[in-house]
Amino acid sequence: MEMNATSRGAEDYHGNYKLRLENSDEEEDDKRKPPRMAKKTWGDMIKELKIFLWNPETRECMGRTAHSWGLILLFYLVFYLFLAGMFAFCMYVMLLTLSPYTPTHRDRVSPPGVMIRPYINHGFVISFKMSDPQTWQPYVKNLEQFLGAYNDTVQESRNAVCTPGDYFIQDTGESTMKRACQFKRSMLKNCSGLEDKTFGYSKGQPCILLKMNRIIGYRPGYGTPVTVECKVLKGNESDIHATDFYPGTTFDPMYFPYYGKLTHENYTSPLVAVQFTLRKNHSIPIECRLNGVGIINNVHNDRFLGRINFVATVDY
Repeated sequence: MEMNATSRGAEDYHGNYKLRLENSDEEEDDKRKPPRMAKKTWGDMIKELKIFLWNPETRECMGRTAHSWGLILLFYLVFYLFLAGMFAFCMYVMLLTLSPYTPTHRDRVSPPGVMIRPYINHGFVISFKMSDPQTWQPYVKNLEQFLGAYNDTVQESRNAVCTPGDYFIQDTGESTMKRACQFKRSMLKNCSGLEDKTFGYSKGQPCILLKMNRIIGYRPGYGTPVTVECKVLKGNESDIHATDFYPGTTFDPMYFPYYGKLTHENYTSPLVAVQFTLRKNHSIPIECRLNGVGIINNVHNDRFLGRINFVATVDY
């Protein structure tokens, strides 16, 4: 009996001692936990924002003093000045390697493309009514403006008379001014706009001017003439009743090579004028292409390389 009472007393003692330990651990945990903060109101947040923007006690703006902000601004000022100077120096060194007169790398220059005049509203559709001058006057005006530099008096006063059939090679210094060969407007005859002021549009026989894109140093044909032909792109060939070429079907080599706009100031590109007699009241897709040694005119995804496509419609 005494032993049972003793064992029960020991159990009670250990149980109470364990319970006191657990309670003390919970009290210590409660002490370690940070006190619960009251929920911030909008007024508290606005007050903290104002203090962050300007703290009158520490005289800090956004957490930094004026001295700290000054050092940061000075650092970035010096840093970006250094970057700008380095960029300017690199550009200067690169420009020293380039010539303003001749491109340094021309190994990937394509053969010339072809453009036409009149060229209105960035389009390649020529459509008008013979009986309505308002429909063809814009084309006439565009041609007249383009041919202003080809007037005979301008060409005679600025450019030289050259030998047909030969390249006009000028082996002078790179920066020496080059002479250009005369290409007189009167050479275009029926398409010059001198005799027929409407360039054939009032008669339903429109004139189209063809020119090659300028490429510095390029000699088209490599000694052989570059010719021009025009045909119906899709449809019946008889839709084009006649084509007349002025001054001929070739680009004379004497107008090449081109030496660049800095030294070849008075250069005027040679032209081939084509006067079409077309089937009336019908849209006709036309292709004019260059033919010659080194000319590429069969690249399907580039309709300007060695050729030009446009649509002509002449109504009564």
